[in-house]
Amino acid sequence: MKYCGKDFIGETRYLLSSRERKAIEHPYFSHAAVLVPLFKKEGNCHLLFTKRSEEVKYHKGEISFPGGVVDEEDSELVNTALREASEEIGLKENDVQIIGVLDDIVTVTEFIVTPFVGLFPYPYPFRMSPIEIAELIEVPLSFLLDEECFSEREIIRMGRKEIVYAYQYGDHIIWGATARILKQFLDLILSS
Repeated sequence: MKYCGKDFIGETRYLLSSRERKAIEHPYFSHAAVLVPLFKKEGNCHLLFTKRSEEVKYHKGEISFPGGVVDEEDSELVNTALREASEEIGLKENDVQIIGVLDDIVTVTEFIVTPFVGLFPYPYPFRMSPIEIAELIEVPLSFLLDEECFSEREIIRMGRKEIVYAYQYGDHIIWGATARILKQFLDLILSS
C-alpha cells in the first residue's frame, strides 16, 4: 500500500468508518479532541506532532498531537480538534480533510480525548503559538511502522497494572496518551 496516496486515504477512511468506534462517557471527566495530522512530504506520508511548551498547564514539554479541551462555541468535537490546531500551529480548518475518527481514550489527567485523523497539504505556512508550542516534529509514517522505534512496559498506577507505550524518534519520546492514540492508528492501518 502506498502511504498517503489516494488508495491509502480511501482505505483508511473505510477502516475508520466501517468499525464500531468506542466512545467513552464519564460525568466527571472533561472532553477534549486532538487532530492526528497526516501530510505527504517528498512522496512519503508523515505525521505531525507538537512539543508542548513549558508554559502550558498540562503535559509540559511532552510530545502531542494538536488539540485541547472543548470550548462552549465548539458545536462538535471535530470543531475542537480543528480550532485547537488553528490556535496552536496555524493550521486552517479549510485546509484539513477529515478522514475519520479513532476510539476515545482517557488520560491520567481525567480527560476523555477523541482523536480525528486528517490530511493537510504540505509544505504549509505554520504559525506556532509560542505560549503553547515549543517545536513541530515531522515523523515519517514508515519510521513509526518500524518495530525498532516502539517499546512497551507494564507499570503499576494506583494499584492497577497498566501498559505504557513509547515511540522513540531521534531525541523525542512519544508516550502517554499520544502514544496510545498513535498505536491505535498504526494498528488500524496495519490491519488492512
